Amino acid sequence: MQIDLLASQAIYQGRAFNVRRDEVRFQNQNIAHLDIIEHVPAVTLLPLDSDGRVLFVRQYRHAVGKDLLELPAGTLDPGEEPEMCALREIREETGFAAEKLEKIGEFFLAPGYSSEYTTVYLATGLHPSPLPGVADEFITLEAVPVEEAYRMALEGELQDGKSLATLLLAQPYIYKR
Repeated sequence: MQIDLLASQAIYQGRAFNVRRDEVRFQNQNIAHLDIIEHVPAVTLLPLDSDGRVLFVRQYRHAVGKDLLELPAGTLDPGEEPEMCALREIREETGFAAEKLEKIGEFFLAPGYSSEYTTVYLATGLHPSPLPGVADEFITLEAVPVEEAYRMALEGELQDGKSLATLLLAQPYIYKR
């Protein structure tokens, strides 16, 4: 489908994302105003330890008003490649480094209103190697057996979309081991 961009206006400039309002004309000639979040690229990791446990992080998410159990993730610094970001984020959020990172997919998180795109990695060969975390992130680490992680996903106990999508992408890699 072809749409024509008639105008675009910056609404907000932030640390991790910007917001713009686009005026567009659709092929049926209807005009609409679309609010778009321009988000920097990100990574999501599925850290799998030698005991077959997935390392999740639990943190408070103010937008939804509760703690969520999620896979480690983060945004790329300017000029940073996704793999380098993944190597940094896993150490910051879990305190472990990965001997092996395997890219297992990539996807848009919410393409209806956001440009955020994440690259997904399976991280194995974990060993302690912490980096200082971000000052405004209060994270607790939870190791969950892989079968339990999939049960939690199927029964609605995991509510974070990037974690659910990553678990789906990781299935063929985890079960071929």
